Amino acid sequence: MAKTGTEVPRVYGGPAGWISVLFPAAIFVWFLQFLGPVAAGEQVLLGIDWVPSMDIRMSVLIDGLSLTFGLLISGIGALVTLYSTKYLGNHPEYPRFVLFLMLFMVGMLGLVLADNLIALFVFWEITTISSYLLIGFDSDSAKSRRSALQALLLTGTGGLALLAGMILLGNVAGSFELSVILTMGDEIRADPLYIPILILFLAGAFTKSAQFPFHFWLPNAMAAPTPVSAYLHSATMVKAGVYLMARMNPSLGGTEPWFWALVIAGGFTTVFASLLAVRQTDIKQVLAYTTLMALGALTLFIGVGTQDAIKAAMLFLVVHSLYKAALFLMIGIVDHETGTREVDQLRGLARKMPVTFVAGALAAISMAGIPPFVGFIGKEFLYKAGLGTEIASLWVTGTIFAASVLMFVAAGIAVARPFLGRTPEALSGTHEGPAAMWIGPLLLGGLSLWLGVFSDVGETWIVAPATWAVYGSTSVAVDLYLFREVNQAFLLSLVTFAAGFVLYLAQRPLRAFLARAIEISPLKFDPGWDRTLDGLKALAEWQTRILQSGVLQRYMVIVFVTLALGMGVTISLKDALGPVVLDFAEEFDGLVFKHWAVLVFITAGALMTAYTSSRMTAVAALGVVGIGVALIFIMFSAPDVAITQLLVETLTVVLVAVAMLKLPHLNLSKEERRPGHAFLSLTVGALVAVVLVAVEQGDIDRRITDYFEVASWPEAYGRNIVNVILVDFRALDTFGEIAVVVIAALAAYALLRGTRYGRVTRDGEE
Repeated sequence: MAKTGTEVPRVYGGPAGWISVLFPAAIFVWFLQFLGPVAAGEQVLLGIDWVPSMDIRMSVLIDGLSLTFGLLISGIGALVTLYSTKYLGNHPEYPRFVLFLMLFMVGMLGLVLADNLIALFVFWEITTISSYLLIGFDSDSAKSRRSALQALLLTGTGGLALLAGMILLGNVAGSFELSVILTMGDEIRADPLYIPILILFLAGAFTKSAQFPFHFWLPNAMAAPTPVSAYLHSATMVKAGVYLMARMNPSLGGTEPWFWALVIAGGFTTVFASLLAVRQTDIKQVLAYTTLMALGALTLFIGVGTQDAIKAAMLFLVVHSLYKAALFLMIGIVDHETGTREVDQLRGLARKMPVTFVAGALAAISMAGIPPFVGFIGKEFLYKAGLGTEIASLWVTGTIFAASVLMFVAAGIAVARPFLGRTPEALSGTHEGPAAMWIGPLLLGGLSLWLGVFSDVGETWIVAPATWAVYGSTSVAVDLYLFREVNQAFLLSLVTFAAGFVLYLAQRPLRAFLARAIEISPLKFDPGWDRTLDGLKALAEWQTRILQSGVLQRYMVIVFVTLALGMGVTISLKDALGPVVLDFAEEFDGLVFKHWAVLVFITAGALMTAYTSSRMTAVAALGVVGIGVALIFIMFSAPDVAITQLLVETLTVVLVAVAMLKLPHLNLSKEERRPGHAFLSLTVGALVAVVLVAVEQGDIDRRITDYFEVASWPEAYGRNIVNVILVDFRALDTFGEIAVVVIAALAAYALLRGTRYGRVTRDGEE
């Protein structure tokens, strides 16, 4: 479309694009100032009181682990947003995309920097919601919507478990500040609630980082645009669970349940995902499953927990983020220029896209673990840590060896297959992508080479401080090197290269074999997810038919049965209410005539309400009960409450009586009375009476009462404590209650005003 003289052309996504690039870049520069103090082993604590009454602070903890994540999130975020200005810059919904991406970035940064557990959970859920919006960005696609909902439900459910674990942990530690909790590892591990806390935390971490059996949501999330895949599901979001496990290692790690849970889940995920990666033909799916492999490896070595294991995990964390983000961005360029990601349709692109090829080759070589790239150092240290493990050494080393061999194959599939060979005629018109798209992967690939050659840079500024933070001690010596001696780890690397090359040459029969094996496997996780949702929907429909029948009587029965069960179970618990002594002589001692008169008055009204066959009479008798309660308030010196009670009862009787005039006339015969309802009423009444007697016989905690007595006049300028509580101390609650009553009244008025009933006899005639 030709541009008019008044049109402003969109350059790199317009203002939204440049803002999206400058924001993370500025954060990255801000983080650089902490490299020196953190490299010296210091922690930086910043914060303000957020909810002081609940001991919640909006506090920031900057140490080696949080700084490493902060630099990755902001640095890769700047490159991804620069990439997206060309990839999505002309999309009509690009500003919305930028908004979602910035929301996710803020959530992820808050998550890794938070020093308060509750604040960490808030940011954790921000990443869940924003990732849902980003995965489902193409809202017209049913696949995108399904994948987004799947990620939301799985990670959201894990988030709820995590919240429960955080509450338990905060109560056990006596603080919600991580800087305090991380110093209390021995006390927390010795507490009886340690196992529940561990299970709940791992539920949140495993679902977020897609550990088996929650792995299937991550490959499906590749329905998102490529910048989202590169950022959320390789470099940042899926590592939130890894961050949580690494952060909590000083407090929750070092036990057998921690060790075996992480080692088994991480090791199985590593090999399982690697096999699935080699089976794929869509290069983006290949990279998705290799991401699962990396997450499994990180979980595995955090679980091992030795000094060498933690060093290897922190190094591999950086290694994976660099090469995987670069490869995702690379395949996005290929898809952008060729319109396909299928490995069987792509050949010879190196001649057409030389810069993209160089960027992808640098990242793929690091992924394959070939020297002199930092990926080789990372693989060597993984092997070294596995061989040095005292327990399950064969499992740890074997899983990493198998995964490394398959990663070599996957690296070849992702880069060698599409870029080498003769260019097919269908791709003869392909050309290099825009500079804004290849700058990011080229820079990340170059960093993989630079950190491999100058390993002491990564050792001093990144890996050592992160290791100290996760291990919980600055005494751990971190010494990265490219090559020093021929040892077992180096020999394993040579075997890895040989086995990987052989399997790469045999990738077609290998892929066919894996496809057949998976086809006959009974484990079908993605279809199983659909069946699970169908089952939940069927359960919801069944519950709805029972609980939401439209019959008011049934609603009342369900409410009071639930109440009775809740009170009954609570009372049956040992010492739940303390000793309850029903001494009727003592209870009735001191009652005078007026007390007995009111008691008889209330009892008569209750019996009349239950036995009458007329609705109007029942309402009037219920009003008698209310008036009797008001008389009790008067006798015990609470005239203001009594007046309120009288007004409410009178108004209720009048309003219901008016409503009765609009309702069909209906008389119930004695045969239609239900003894079950009477039994339920007596049961609830008896349980309430027991609870009241227990409360009256127990010690009353007067802390709240004393506070209101002291603060009523100085803070609220009122001497009537009840009124002050309603109007001042809980004014918002009172306002909400008034609003509910008004809304209900308006709804009832509208319903009655718009309804016309005739007088209906028992035979249904007008």
